[in-house]
Amino acid sequence: MNTAQEITSKLWSMANDLRGNMDASEYKNYILAFMFYRYLSEHQEKYLIEEEIVEFEDGESVNDAYKRMAVGELLPEYLQDISSSLGYAINPEDTWESLINKIREKELKPSDYQDLISNFNANAELNQSAKEDFSGIFNDVNIGDSKLGSTTADRTRALSRIVELIDNFEYKSEDGKDILGVVYEYMIGQFAASAGKKAGEFYTPHEVSKILAKIVTDGVEESDKTFTVYDPTCGSGSLLLTVRGELAGGEKQGAVSFYGQELNTTTYNLARMNLMMHGVQFNNMKLSNADTLGQDWPDGPIDGIDHPRTFDAVVANPPYSAKWDNNEGKMKDPRFKNFGKLAPKSKADYAFILHSFYHLNETGTMAIVLPHGVLFRGAAEGVIRKNLIKGQGGNKIHAIIGLPNNLFYGTSIPTTIIVLKKNRDSNDTLFIDASKDFIKGKNQNVLSDENIDKIIETYRNRKNVDKYAYLATIEEIEENDYNLNIPRYVDTFEEEEEIDLNKVLADLRKDDEDIRAAEKEVWDMLRELGVEVD
Repeated sequence: MNTAQEITSKLWSMANDLRGNMDASEYKNYILAFMFYRYLSEHQEKYLIEEEIVEFEDGESVNDAYKRMAVGELLPEYLQDISSSLGYAINPEDTWESLINKIREKELKPSDYQDLISNFNANAELNQSAKEDFSGIFNDVNIGDSKLGSTTADRTRALSRIVELIDNFEYKSEDGKDILGVVYEYMIGQFAASAGKKAGEFYTPHEVSKILAKIVTDGVEESDKTFTVYDPTCGSGSLLLTVRGELAGGEKQGAVSFYGQELNTTTYNLARMNLMMHGVQFNNMKLSNADTLGQDWPDGPIDGIDHPRTFDAVVANPPYSAKWDNNEGKMKDPRFKNFGKLAPKSKADYAFILHSFYHLNETGTMAIVLPHGVLFRGAAEGVIRKNLIKGQGGNKIHAIIGLPNNLFYGTSIPTTIIVLKKNRDSNDTLFIDASKDFIKGKNQNVLSDENIDKIIETYRNRKNVDKYAYLATIEEIEENDYNLNIPRYVDTFEEEEEIDLNKVLADLRKDDEDIRAAEKEVWDMLRELGVEVD
């Protein structure tokens, strides 16, 4: 078993057997956290070897050497050295190998799990530049959760079963490449599929992420300059990672800097884990746990002067039509003040659009997923939409792509991708109706590679495609009173086949003749049987 999908399938099956009555959305906090802890511990071992931090005696493992050398007054020096490079440090008695050995030798005490987390949090204070990335990252592992067991001993055994499950697998591909991060990503998807409506809080389906990623990296060539990408509602961070995957040279260390913000603390922890398990170093990521639509991030006003940070790409799949605080003071906020109105209190969609657009640099591309209502709703939203199209600097809406319904976990509504740019050579807007191109699944519809390629090819060509795409001029949009509803521009009407009434009449006459012949045959048979009939 050496592919990520095979490992995930087996791991998922075994995890479901272990979780008992615990909800999948809760159980993920344990299994994903311990997967990450294994990653950190093995990453630390690799550092100890490559940097020759420990010296080996005959037959010693890395862990044995570390436990022997990092003792007494020397322990703080080792922890400081490790933390200065990795951003975190794990004590010798808390490493993954030490934990597994305690479980196998039945030497694990109930307090060991709490000590492990407490020691990790204490060591996260050693490197102040990495504190934001590691502090409290395991806080969702509730050692005292009664759903793990009614007694301390039961809960300890439950946690140990999770640790042993994760330890059962060698997370390597056939070519020896580490695939623990890939397995982790698959597991997030599996938990999302089981979480129902809660899944939307932390997961964007990978095929939708691919479309957004391909759009914001379109035309970007590999260079020595670090590419910056921002997701203001980053969930588990999968969308950020997908952007890196579509960027030429993106896998090189330092080629991409990741920025994200997430309101839900549990999901924010997932994002931190997910990025690091995919090889993103702590100094190449800046994630924040806060309200994106509250005080601006990442810098915001300092002494009354705004210091915005802008990015090469902005991607987002925010909560749809969420409530937000649109108090009058927000009209002075530089993110919103130039668009005439604030997004309605009950629908924050345009607040997310304007926040994201504000943080896009002059040459970058932004792509955001939202419900179709943002394309045609009036009142304040209509004013904002008009200003995006007709405001200073010309039409900022580069493209609108209609997606099929039932693509997302937790909602069956169709969605649309809105693509914005600050500096454009034209004032037209490309409309793509991809709502009918999908593969019907048991629970969710999915987009095939062919469906995605068709969208991206059409996006790049910016030409009319019969019943699929239309390049609308600014004059046409004005004639429609800035209503961007896709059916106004892409005509998908299929004419019904013309009915030949003469043929229909002839068929009816033939049917009558057949019926009369059948009736005569029945009556004749009855007479032959001696039945008297009129």
